[in-house]
Amino acid sequence: MCTFVHALVTRPTRGDVQTVKTSAKGKTVCRGLRIDQLLIGRIERAATDGGFSSPTAFMRAAIERELAGRESGVDASEERIAASLDRLAREIRGVKLGQQALFAFVDSLVKTLLTCIAEPPRDAYDQAIARGKARYDRFLKSVGAGMAGDSQAAMTELVKRGEES
Repeated sequence: MCTFVHALVTRPTRGDVQTVKTSAKGKTVCRGLRIDQLLIGRIERAATDGGFSSPTAFMRAAIERELAGRESGVDASEERIAASLDRLAREIRGVKLGQQALFAFVDSLVKTLLTCIAEPPRDAYDQAIARGKARYDRFLKSVGAGMAGDSQAAMTELVKRGEES
């Protein structure tokens, strides 16, 4: 327990808080606060209503509650941020795996097509190229029509580039 020195503190060293006396064991530090009469009345009513033994016990509990609340608030926000980052990392891994699977599928499809489709004869080669380009343009337009949002805009740009070349 702490005993106060019966002295008037006229000039606090740090704001409105002044160290008054340290107990003999050196474990407890007493601090004096300047509190106006209105706040003293509110503290005394809150201590009585809350079932505290004294206004000092109420102030100690309030300080403990405030300190615990701030620490837990920081911990909770850190946990939310970490959970969000973990969720984003899982989603990015899923997108990466999807892209790898799509690339493997397209690679297999292209190898199959190049293996199984014969080259056109030399005299019909130019005509086959023109028909292939026309089919490719129709393919891009049908894919673009099936897409929505930003993907559709990207596909429209690809179709325009294909028409220009």
